[in-house]
Amino acid sequence: MKALRLALRTLAREWRSGELGVLLLALTVAVAALTGVGFLVSRISAAVALQASAVLAADIRLGSPQPLPEAYFTEAARRGLRSARSTNLLSVVFNGEASQLTSVAAVSAGYPLRGRVLVAGEPFARGSPAAGIPAPGEAWPGSKLLAAVGGHVGSQLSIGAANLRVTRVLIARPDQGGTFAELAPNLIMNAADLPATRLIQPGSRVSYGALFAGERTRVDAFKVWLFAHKGPGERLRDITEASPQIRNAVQRAGRFLSLASLVSVLLCAIAVAMAARRYVHRHLDTVALLKTLGATRAFTLAMSVLQLLALALLAAVAGAALGFLAQEWLLRTIRGLLAVTDLPAASLSPLAIGFVTAIALLAGFALPALLQLARVPALRVLRRDVGPPPPLVLLAFGPAIAVVLLLIYWVVPETKLFLYFTAALSAFVLVLTLAGVLLVYLAGRLRGRVGVAWRFGVANLSRRRAESVVQLVAFGTGIMVLLLLGILRDDLNGDWQRTLPPNLPNYFFINIPPAVRADFVRALQAQGARTTRVLPMIRGRLTAINGHAVESLRAARNGEDTFATREQNLTWASELAADNRIIAGRWWTAADFGKPLVSLASEFQEALGLRVGDRLSFDIAGEALEVTVASIRKVKWDTFQPNFFIVFPPGVLEGAAGTYMTSAYFTPGSARSLAQLARRFPSVSIFDIDELLTQVRGVLDKAALAVQSVFVFTLFAGLTVLLAAVQSSRDERRYESAMLRTLGASRGTVVQGVLAEFATLGSLSGLLAALGASVGAYFLTTQWLDLRYAFELMPWVEGVAGGALLVAAGGWLATRSVVNQPPLTTLRA
Repeated sequence: MKALRLALRTLAREWRSGELGVLLLALTVAVAALTGVGFLVSRISAAVALQASAVLAADIRLGSPQPLPEAYFTEAARRGLRSARSTNLLSVVFNGEASQLTSVAAVSAGYPLRGRVLVAGEPFARGSPAAGIPAPGEAWPGSKLLAAVGGHVGSQLSIGAANLRVTRVLIARPDQGGTFAELAPNLIMNAADLPATRLIQPGSRVSYGALFAGERTRVDAFKVWLFAHKGPGERLRDITEASPQIRNAVQRAGRFLSLASLVSVLLCAIAVAMAARRYVHRHLDTVALLKTLGATRAFTLAMSVLQLLALALLAAVAGAALGFLAQEWLLRTIRGLLAVTDLPAASLSPLAIGFVTAIALLAGFALPALLQLARVPALRVLRRDVGPPPPLVLLAFGPAIAVVLLLIYWVVPETKLFLYFTAALSAFVLVLTLAGVLLVYLAGRLRGRVGVAWRFGVANLSRRRAESVVQLVAFGTGIMVLLLLGILRDDLNGDWQRTLPPNLPNYFFINIPPAVRADFVRALQAQGARTTRVLPMIRGRLTAINGHAVESLRAARNGEDTFATREQNLTWASELAADNRIIAGRWWTAADFGKPLVSLASEFQEALGLRVGDRLSFDIAGEALEVTVASIRKVKWDTFQPNFFIVFPPGVLEGAAGTYMTSAYFTPGSARSLAQLARRFPSVSIFDIDELLTQVRGVLDKAALAVQSVFVFTLFAGLTVLLAAVQSSRDERRYESAMLRTLGASRGTVVQGVLAEFATLGSLSGLLAALGASVGAYFLTTQWLDLRYAFELMPWVEGVAGGALLVAAGGWLATRSVVNQPPLTTLRA
């Protein structure tokens, strides 16, 4: 208790010395960076889960070819979950003599539980959210269906034995997928009208869907119950089937935000280490005096540790509050990033992470110095040259290294990338240290060949050798991570802009018969549409892998639908698409025409554990085909270009009956042109993805703004490092300035010397930082963020010039009170 009382009583007095202020600032910024990003990422991740649910129109969806038991809905209600039903089937819809095969969805009240249905007053118009579902006796047909049968709002459509009036035009519904039935023009109606249609007869192919949504933990618990009680043939799907475009954008932004917080913490760790060194230096006499009064080593150590624990608690509270406010500001900045009106509440876990971070930084970067302080002998009271014994290397650097490794692994959990990042950071610090030693050596050799001011500044570097090397490492690391983060931010924003250019295709056209392919392309061009490549498309099913039937995979997964058991869209191509990259094997050449080869997307390959050289058997229109895996492709699905999981070389599938697909960009207000296309080519399915494009563009724009906003944390952390570095030599500079002024040096000469010292440190630190940032950016962009790297000269200019200017300016501002202090005042102190 004595140590605690003394520690708290002296804490206010220690604050005035300056080093505790730097420690508190460094810890607060570190905690604010981690908690702010932690709050933000946790809430956005929860919001992403809600938005991803729109793919299913629910949090979880159960599908079956047979009516689903009522017990499922009873159990869901008992658990406090909302539910809805959807019955889907194919039927021919009539408008007078005109008819069209249609995918009909009969939905119950409450549909959709997630997402929204978009409707309009005419075909192919921009949709607005619908309030509820069609009333009994009404139907909402899709644009393609209404254009194909020549109908309009107010028309009577015959669906089976029932006549339903068109009240709105369906533009989009959240759970419209890509199965064979869903490729047809679609229509939604009220489930209460389904019996009157008499469409469901013995032998009818019907898909029954049960939709459930609610609070996340309740949904997860119900999912476990449902999986245990569902029958054979019932397929359970959850929010993992989100839009890859939105998922990729948010994942990249989340990775960058985490990296920014890590950079901020590492910078603050440097500041903590430097402030702790000054703390020890200023307290050598105090500890020695306490020991002469009977204090033990344990007592002095406990007093110092308790002081820093109090600082850690203050920093954790202040940093967490600052982080929460920063997160709220960021959320206001990026409001609308996701199609979720009310974001989930923030998780409390970042608070614990913030406190643990403060303790870890102190334990790793300040505790070794405190242990040294406790070993100061009482003899120092009489002999000022006596200090603590030198620390063991493991004691001095082991805790800091352990904390840094844990922080890096927390942000970069992938083992390969963790090793890359750690090796690169270690190599850079080693290079900076060696460069610092070389600089100090050259400073001692060159100080006689320069002017008075530069001689004074360079002499300071040579005189404080250990301090100069530490400052070079601190400045270099700080500038390097700031440059690195800036390069990654620019690459991230540039890639997003390249991904979604203004004229990106906003309509997909599927089921184009071979006989009308050329006419259809000419019709698109005549309408002024910008078309992309036309690709063949054939339906097929994987039947065996290396001679083993895929039914064994289905049995192993309790009947769940997988890549192995779904019917797939197949295509062939002679050239690799621009948004595809070979990561294993090789792409075929002209010599491979007609050879039984196949190229797989990495998602398909990973899901089934396939390798280059494996043999796959397909059933295509009743014909068996065995091929060998020639390559694995990394596909950029967020480009909105036509892409396939499975691609064959030319000459393998041409004999099979199939259709074609393409995409095109139509300017706003092209509803009449699209309606003409629908009437002229009734077999072609038209998909409007304008709403999805608008949503993804909003995600990217807001995510880019969030990335730039979080960058502020790293700037504050960098300034903290500069402040700590200058504070660490403040006392020595005060006496040096006083002695020089006493010996006749003018104030201007002293100022010029300080500027020369910090400008030299800053320019060399910036040069080495630019090198490290360029190398680090290459590995992080290509290996972690999955982006293209482009070398730029500007970071080198910013590193050298900016380093010299900022470090010199910061050094002068932090030491001007020392220079301005009258020499007599300093010498009398």
